[in-house]
Amino acid sequence: MRLQVAATMLLLSIQCNIRSRVYALSYGTVQHGSRSRITTSSLPFIRKNIASSRINSSLASTTTDPTTDSSPATPPISEEIEWTTERVRSTFCEFFQQSPRSHTFQPSSACAPLNDPTLLFTNAGMNQFKPIFLGQVDPASPMANLKRAVNSQKCIRAGGKHNDLEDVGRDTYHHTFFEMLGTWSFGDYFKEEAIMWAFELLTKVYGIDETRLYATYFGGDERLGLEADLEARDYWLKFLPTERILPCDSTDNFWEMGDTGPCGPCSELHYDRIGNRDASHLVNMDDPDVIEIWNIVFIQFNRDSPTKLSTLPAKHIDTGMGLERLVSLLQDKPSNYDIDAFTPILNAIEVHSKVGPYGGLVLEDDTTLRDTAYRAISDHARTLCFSIADGAVPNNEGRGYVLRRILRRATRYGQQILKADPGFFATLVPVVIDTYGKAYPELIQKQDEILEIIESEEKAFSSMLDRGIKFFTELQTELTTSNSKVVSGQKAFFLYDTMGFPVDLTGLMAEEAGLTLDTQGFEDEMEAAKERSREARRVAKAAGSGDVALILIAEQTAALAQDMKVPLTDDSSKYALDVETPAVVQAIFGKDGFVEEGRAVGEGEYVGLVLDHSSFYAEAGGQDTDVGTIVMVNDEEEIVGTFVVTDVQVYGGYLLHSGRMSEGTITVGSNVKCRVDYERRREVAPNHTMTHVLNAALRDVLGDGIDQRGSYVNAEKLRFDFAYKKAMSLKQLRKTEELVMESIKRGDAVSKRVLPLEEAQKLEGVRAVFGEIYPDPVRVISVGGDTSIEFCGGTHVDNTAEAQAFAILEETSVAKGIRRISALTGKAAMGAIAEGNRFEVDITNIEEKSTNSDKEYLMTLDKVAGGLRKELDLGIMPAPLKAGLRNRIEALQKKGIDANKAALQGRIDNCLNVVRDNIKLALEEDKKIVVMNVDIGADGKASQKVVNAVKKAAPDMAFMGLSEEEPGSGGKILCFTLVPESLMADGNDLKANEWLNAALDVCGGRGGGKPGNAQGQAKECSDLEAVITAANEYATSKIC
Repeated sequence: MRLQVAATMLLLSIQCNIRSRVYALSYGTVQHGSRSRITTSSLPFIRKNIASSRINSSLASTTTDPTTDSSPATPPISEEIEWTTERVRSTFCEFFQQSPRSHTFQPSSACAPLNDPTLLFTNAGMNQFKPIFLGQVDPASPMANLKRAVNSQKCIRAGGKHNDLEDVGRDTYHHTFFEMLGTWSFGDYFKEEAIMWAFELLTKVYGIDETRLYATYFGGDERLGLEADLEARDYWLKFLPTERILPCDSTDNFWEMGDTGPCGPCSELHYDRIGNRDASHLVNMDDPDVIEIWNIVFIQFNRDSPTKLSTLPAKHIDTGMGLERLVSLLQDKPSNYDIDAFTPILNAIEVHSKVGPYGGLVLEDDTTLRDTAYRAISDHARTLCFSIADGAVPNNEGRGYVLRRILRRATRYGQQILKADPGFFATLVPVVIDTYGKAYPELIQKQDEILEIIESEEKAFSSMLDRGIKFFTELQTELTTSNSKVVSGQKAFFLYDTMGFPVDLTGLMAEEAGLTLDTQGFEDEMEAAKERSREARRVAKAAGSGDVALILIAEQTAALAQDMKVPLTDDSSKYALDVETPAVVQAIFGKDGFVEEGRAVGEGEYVGLVLDHSSFYAEAGGQDTDVGTIVMVNDEEEIVGTFVVTDVQVYGGYLLHSGRMSEGTITVGSNVKCRVDYERRREVAPNHTMTHVLNAALRDVLGDGIDQRGSYVNAEKLRFDFAYKKAMSLKQLRKTEELVMESIKRGDAVSKRVLPLEEAQKLEGVRAVFGEIYPDPVRVISVGGDTSIEFCGGTHVDNTAEAQAFAILEETSVAKGIRRISALTGKAAMGAIAEGNRFEVDITNIEEKSTNSDKEYLMTLDKVAGGLRKELDLGIMPAPLKAGLRNRIEALQKKGIDANKAALQGRIDNCLNVVRDNIKLALEEDKKIVVMNVDIGADGKASQKVVNAVKKAAPDMAFMGLSEEEPGSGGKILCFTLVPESLMADGNDLKANEWLNAALDVCGGRGGGKPGNAQGQAKECSDLEAVITAANEYATSKIC
């Protein structure tokens, strides 16, 4: 595969070199405004066939079928482009960074937000600024002081509310991955500046013809009692004539974050690709030549309910402009896929295509779906590269499953439509990285990982793809024959469950074939598979006792700060132990909002308390929240009420202590004391500190390439996720555990200090969690000087010796390329170690006994070791020790099995001698039938040896063998019969299968076979002699 990638890159290099010479002869350049525009000249141009890795020259024909034409729709013109994608991006950011605009450049957040469980993917530039809009930003975070920001954000819209996956490839402007150029003002400038700077950048800097621009504004909503945004309209009138400033309804010009939360009117800029006409009637009409390029949102309201809006105390600006769409405009391309950023990717796909190059056809013109495939594959290659670089990986859950669907969609398009060979998709990785690596260096850093994951996923699906396509083709023929147009849910589920075809891929194939998919039928088929998940959700919901989660958003935090004048919670005592922090209740928040001052909250009510001081640790950084109680005290310091705290969260610097009044009442202004459950805290702290030591140990054992991908610590255990490609070996696990234990035994000091973020980032050996945003100043935790240095706001021990012990319980995979270690510390770890030691003593005793024991004891080892294995699997002990003990138990089992095999072989050899003697005696007595008990332990393979011995000694004799699994036990018996042809003819009517069932009928057994030989068994047989008698009587009756 790596050789294939290298060959592709070399071929592309040669191909582009030839193309540049060919197109220099074939195309002329004319000026269009301030940009260069390439137009087809009258000169003939050379056509080529890259699919066969050759470039052939020929004259172009004006009558060539557009679906099979091998000439390119758009020549690569990178040397002629004034506004490259790279330049458009950098110009946008530099323009807003310059004075007087003076925006702060905020790097793009990950397109797979690992620290935001509410999002599958980052689908808009504002996602990373949600805490600011919601009023939940940590006052110590660098974002807390951010007033203006600019960036180009990596976005993915696939899955969830914003899902463009099904449209990608079918048209020329939808993408799953795209870049969003954005600017923001947080309570700073507002409409006038946002409109003025947008117009200035587009017309003065990028040189866009202002006569082609149209602006829209919010035209009002009587239902909500909102008037038209005439303020925005009037600002646009400074730059555009009235006829190109259009009012629109809330569908197009009112932006909302969700069902509740910040929202506001917006103003859009649209561009007419044709020009020199009145295109106002085409604005917001999905016309491909009149396109929206920039959306400017004025966030000035908060949605309280479907029919109620309130004015925000601070007004914000949030603008977004799709980079690819802007570049297509500046490069005068009718399609996003014709811009310079896509050209090398399309060229790379063409190397593998056996149906010709990209032609730019869409919809009904793209009859072979060739160009649909090109667009989809090029888009999906970007999506996979960027998402994997940001830590997401294809798997069977959540965003991982969406990525797997995207990869399989691209693979199917390539292999079925473009006739590309399996493995083609991975060869696009270096091309994507070469195109985007300068702007996004994380692609270069993660190139090997990206390539390895895509290679693995593509290989896994390719093995199923041919079978799936064959199945679907046969199904299509079957439906045509039966005059049906519907792919049943049952068939779709078979493709999904057996062949790994996501249902949307089956639906796409059905649509391409002129069929429809019975989606409801598929969902019905999925019910059984989903039942377990639904049941788990029901249990989780029931466990919540019906309490509504209490969350403070922008409206509430603004009300606390500005209306109620509540100071931020002082939680400086949260790192102390055994303190009883006095506080005053500043606000009480319930499911219906803030409780009015003076109203008492009584017993049983579930509310959240905002205090002026708190010693509770709010959930953060992967550490579980503190629990405990808040007691109400009177002037004499007597306890007059108790509030049980079950959850603590922080919103914009305010700690919300959620729980239930267990006795007494509480009001705003009540004097209280915080009583944290410090015994529980003492169990949490060592778990947190040991995740740091574990992180360091893993780097020592596995190398610096591992990155932390998450952690969770509570009082019971710790969990640590990290990037690594394969399961750790027993040796690596043991070494990791030993390194952590060595730190505990040394008693490494744990220091905590607070440093300016810039200074802390320069500390040698410091580690930060991928995708995490840290406050400034930041808290630095150092273990043993240089054992571990990390940014962390959690609670920790003062010395690693406080952890007492450390035990890794398991090391598993949570996603492709992501491993998880679960471990214990303290008394729990010591108990696990003791349990493991007890097992080790038991196993050692059995091993010693097996060395000096007789054959009878060795024959019992199989069952003894099997029972011990079951106990071991259920036991809680260190994973390295458990794995080693499991290996030793398996060795004991093998020893027992070998002893039993040897004993059985001896029994078989003896049995064969007995059989031969009985056969010899029967022949001497001129008998035709022998029925006997054979001591072979009901072994099926051994029965064949007996049959062969009988055939050799007496080919004309009927034989039945009966064997007990355990002689005299009354348990399972094996029965096998042999009847020669001579006893089935000439008046004889003995058939082996009928004979066998007649005998086994005595003890309820059954069997099967042919007239010449048969075999069967009975689960229980207490009277073997009765079976023998029945067998003799039946056989005698059938022989004359």
